[in-house]
Amino acid sequence: MSSGPWAKTAVPPAHSLACGDFPLISFPMGRTVVVLGGGISGLAASYYLSRAPCPPKVVLVEGSKRLGGWIRSIRGPDGAIFELGPRGIRPAGVLGAQTLLLVSELGLDSEVLPVRGDHPAAQNRFLYVGGALHPLPTGLRGLLRPSPPFSKPLFWAGLRDLTKPRGKEPDETVHSFTQRRLGPEVASLAMDSLCRGVFAGNSHELSIRSCFPSLFQAEQSHRSVILGLLLGAGQKPQPDSALIRQARAERWSQWSLRGGLEMLPQAFESHLTSSGVHVLRDQPVYGLSLQAEGHWKVCLGDSSLEADHVISAIPASELSKLLPADAAPLAHVLSTITAVSVAVVNLQYQGANLPVQGFGHLVPSSEDPVVLGIVYDSVAFPEQDGSSPGLRVTVMMGGSWLHTLEASGCALSQELFLQQAQEAVATQLGLKEQPSHCLVHLHKNCIPQYTLGHWQKMESAMQFLAAQRLPLTLAGASYDGVAVNDCIESGRQAAVRILGTERNS
Repeated sequence: MSSGPWAKTAVPPAHSLACGDFPLISFPMGRTVVVLGGGISGLAASYYLSRAPCPPKVVLVEGSKRLGGWIRSIRGPDGAIFELGPRGIRPAGVLGAQTLLLVSELGLDSEVLPVRGDHPAAQNRFLYVGGALHPLPTGLRGLLRPSPPFSKPLFWAGLRDLTKPRGKEPDETVHSFTQRRLGPEVASLAMDSLCRGVFAGNSHELSIRSCFPSLFQAEQSHRSVILGLLLGAGQKPQPDSALIRQARAERWSQWSLRGGLEMLPQAFESHLTSSGVHVLRDQPVYGLSLQAEGHWKVCLGDSSLEADHVISAIPASELSKLLPADAAPLAHVLSTITAVSVAVVNLQYQGANLPVQGFGHLVPSSEDPVVLGIVYDSVAFPEQDGSSPGLRVTVMMGGSWLHTLEASGCALSQELFLQQAQEAVATQLGLKEQPSHCLVHLHKNCIPQYTLGHWQKMESAMQFLAAQRLPLTLAGASYDGVAVNDCIESGRQAAVRILGTERNS
């Protein structure tokens, strides 16, 4: 689950969005960059700007009272950690290594909790199908033998992929792509569940090109997904640090932080304030207007900021409401990048045991329209169980069920979500006792949906920004990846582009 309620927008009081009548908050002379949104993307953008040899003046504007967006960790009465959003970060690939390097730069090495490659949470993941938990097959033996809920060994799905021609469409839904290459069972069980687990979305609507670019590129470059993933595009250079080398040697599947992942945005904030970045909390943005001299005016209600450049790390649909009339084509494109809501229920049980050991399980939409999946938090990170160790699990709910409830205007009560979650853990995990502690949160519009043709929206937005030479850079989960690593990288890239522009100007 990725990124957060970065900055709130609101209907402004009875005054112009041009902000012309309100006092200007001024900062020391020099180029000023305003970053909209204090979620992980906005924090990362501010951080990398502040570390430049000659950094610009950076102002981070957050609409709520806290930083970190959807990354939020709560400590229970016994000291147990409950994650309301993301709970683990993958160290794999260039982006995973880049985040580990960042962790070291922020002085968090000693707080890292790794899930090593030989751990059950790294090796075991499950699907809940037909009223039972089924381990996902791993390794060559797993592909060659029958693996319920699949009716025959997945070897046959791989053989199908190797014999299929390359697709000719510039984009395709995840379901269509998977069914064409790997067969209907893999599409309706595995990929349907994966889309629900990562995006809380519908595989019949999501784009393979934008949601799973490595699969799309594998087919494009090698005609086969399997060949493409095996042969790859060559080894990309990775950053290096002691922590990165340790993660590689121990084959970490993911990691967290001892006090919860919110330690990461907290460390960002400490660095930013000590580096002279101005952090404005509880400051909803009401509008943006471009001045004759090419500067932005950022309206904050009873005051305004002037900026040479704006990085927007708020959701695309929220930014669309802030742009001036001259940017109407861009606003229209951004307004079509929608997001879905997810209900998260954290449960703690005393003296209870799970029927299996692993990271957790996903649930295909054909099995349960309510529950997306259940994470077995205590298996991956027992260090966060607290002083009276109990079993911690997190139930994620959403999909068409929640969308229908929201659209109908039904009351979305905590009692409803808690009841559904307890029924799910009783049915799917056999946990029938009352939890000793529970937390219920509804995250509204928290995960952007990269639907079919998302790449064209991105292309259109980039072309508009380039043609109009707008001093505006887009960052965050709305565009190019919803995982924490993706969001941090989008913030870093936004900073790199601005610093490059400064050098060239």
